[in-house]
Formats: sequence, C-alpha cells, structure tokens
Amino acid sequence: MGIGILIAALAIILLSCEVFVNGVEWLGCKLGLAETATGSILAAVGTAMPETIIPLIAIFLGSAEEGEEIGEGAILGAPFMLGTLAMLVGGVAIWYACSKGKRNSCLVLKSGHAERDLRFFMGMYMIALVCGLLGLQDSFDSSLVNFGAAGFLMIMYVVYIWQLLKEDSDMSEGACPALYVGRLFNISPAKSDFGMVMILFQVAASLMGIIIGAKFFVEEVEMVSAAVGVAPMILAFLIAPIATELPEKFNSVIWYLRGKDTLALGNITGAMVFQSSFPVSIGLLFTEWSLEPINIASMVIALAAAFWIYYSVKIKKRVEYRTLLASGSLYVLYIVLLLLFPPSVG
Repeated sequence: MGIGILIAALAIILLSCEVFVNGVEWLGCKLGLAETATGSILAAVGTAMPETIIPLIAIFLGSAEEGEEIGEGAILGAPFMLGTLAMLVGGVAIWYACSKGKRNSCLVLKSGHAERDLRFFMGMYMIALVCGLLGLQDSFDSSLVNFGAAGFLMIMYVVYIWQLLKEDSDMSEGACPALYVGRLFNISPAKSDFGMVMILFQVAASLMGIIIGAKFFVEEVEMVSAAVGVAPMILAFLIAPIATELPEKFNSVIWYLRGKDTLALGNITGAMVFQSSFPVSIGLLFTEWSLEPINIASMVIALAAAFWIYYSVKIKKRVEYRTLLASGSLYVLYIVLLLLFPPSVG
C-alpha cells in the first residue's frame, strides 16, 4: 500500500508540474516579464513552497530541540539538493535528449542570468555558513549577529527580485504552448477577457497539486523510512528534501527537453537564491543556528557545486550537461559523509 501511494503521489507531482510549467509560461507573458524573471521568480518560488513549509512546521509546531534540528536540516537540505541532485537530474535529461538528437549538449542561456543567480546564492549562503560556524563557539552570544544576517538576507532577496523585474520582456504568447485550461474550454487566453483568470486558476490548481503530491510523498517516505529503521535526522537531512525538491527537478527537465534552458536553469538557481534567503532567515531568527558538522559539510558542498557552474558560465562561457553532472556528482560525496558521520540525535 505504501509503495502504491508513493507511485500515485509521484504521478500527481509529475502531472501537476506539466500543468504548472504551461501555466507559468503564460503568466510570465501576461505580466510582461522577462524569461529570466519567469523562471527565477514565478516558477522557482512557486515550486519552493513544499520544502519551505516543512521547516516552518518543524520549528514552530515540533518539540523544542528536535523541531529545531529537523527544521535546520530541512532548511539546509533544500539548497544542497538543488545545487547537486537537481543539477544531476538536469544533466541526465540533457544527455538523454542529446543521444536522441533532440538538442545540443550546451545550454543556451540568456547572458548574465545564471551568473547573477549563482552570485547572489553564493554570497547569501556564505553568510549563513559564517553564522553557522559562529554558532559552534561559546565565547560570545551570536544571536545578534544572526538577527542582523537574517535582515540582510531578506533585503538582498528584494534587491534580487528588483533586478530581475527591471529586464525587458522577451516572451511572446505565440511562443507558449496552448494553455491546458484553454484547451479544455476551447478558449484562447490571448483573445479572451478572462485570459488572466484562466491562467491564474491553472497555476493555482497545479501548485496545489504539487503541494498535495509532495505532502503524500513525504508522509509515505517517512513511514517507509520508519519501517526500515532510518533515523529521523537522516530523514530531515536527506529523504524529505529529495521528495520536496521533485517539483523543481521535473519542471526543469520539461524545459530542458524543450530547449528552454533559461527557464530550466533559472527554475533551479532562482529557487537556490530563495532558499538561501527566506528559509535561512527563519532559521537564523527562530533557532540557535548551532549546526552539526554534517550540516556545515552540506553547505560547503552546495557552495562548491554552485561555484563550479558559476566558473563555467563566467570563465568558460559555456555550460554543458557534463558541467551539471559534475556538480551533481558531489551529491555522492555527501552520501558518503552522511554514512561515515551521521548526525547526532537528541
């Protein structure tokens, strides 16, 4: 029964992602946004909701100590999974499309987009890492530093959004596949007075489907992990983030296969920027932010993976599927570290 529910939840997530991708492209066109803003704000923040909700529930509704630990693990697990496993999945998708002759091995990106996203992420996540290292010492109370860092991270995310919204629109309604809701009622959103209502309904409904699917997936993963004796902290560090990062992975795979690389990579890197701001700020404000060594290791690995892609964009001026696979391979290193140095419980 548990395996069946897992498969059903996965199917719901996949179907909802397809509908969400279709709707968010139309929403970006209607709002006159650039492709970069559509991928890095609308798609990224929308699909980041499931993994953002989990640490909030853990911190505010969980038991004092265990809730904080699970919350911190979930907060840090999200950007780590995006920087490693999501890149690995994207690289595999592009490799598959290349092997079938459906696309080139190099990503076609809008100039400066990925570079800006990764620069914001690395700068903001480095601040979170420094705060985590300060939390390991006992010579002074670092809570004031954490509060200041949280405020700064939120301000930087506002600056990031402002920079994206300044860009001119480069998306046209004619380039978007037919809206699914429009197909259902045989109405074109481009010509109908209710076009925006149709688009918003489809985006909201598909996002709800993603959240519901992710919720069932996480619940069943928790039950299965408990049945096989997996520690709760391993769940917080590893299993739950994998499940809740599925939306970003599948949305990007769809766009990679269609050759919409700016949307695909922006969906991942934009989510990384978001995850390094709002969720991290919640952790800084409402937990002690005294991180386990394995948590620190995950942050260092996430920064290394992001830097490799940044180096490829900035210096090599090209990103191939091999670049994504190389960043994704660091996920294996983390698994090894997790098995050798498991987080303490209690």
